[in-house]
Amino acid sequence: MDVFHDRRDELDHYETMMGAPRGRLAVTLDLLTDAMAFVGQHGVYCQSQRWPGKPVMDIQIIMKNIADAKALIQSVMQQLAPSAGTHSPAE
Repeated sequence: MDVFHDRRDELDHYETMMGAPRGRLAVTLDLLTDAMAFVGQHGVYCQSQRWPGKPVMDIQIIMKNIADAKALIQSVMQQLAPSAGTHSPAE
């Protein structure tokens, strides 16, 4: 299935509120947040033997990459905000 079909209601909602680019980014953030939750749950059961209380290294790397992706998307959303339209991208 296609993401635009699967997430049609969410996309319609956010695109109506924020416009198409920011709305799609908002849905993307929701998907990444859901992925973080699922990976985090998996990390509870896959604990590192080297560092007790921490998830195994691959889970830590996945969580960091998802968090970094969310931060980049959030920065793009801020630049796309109506008030940001008067600033150059370098600012």
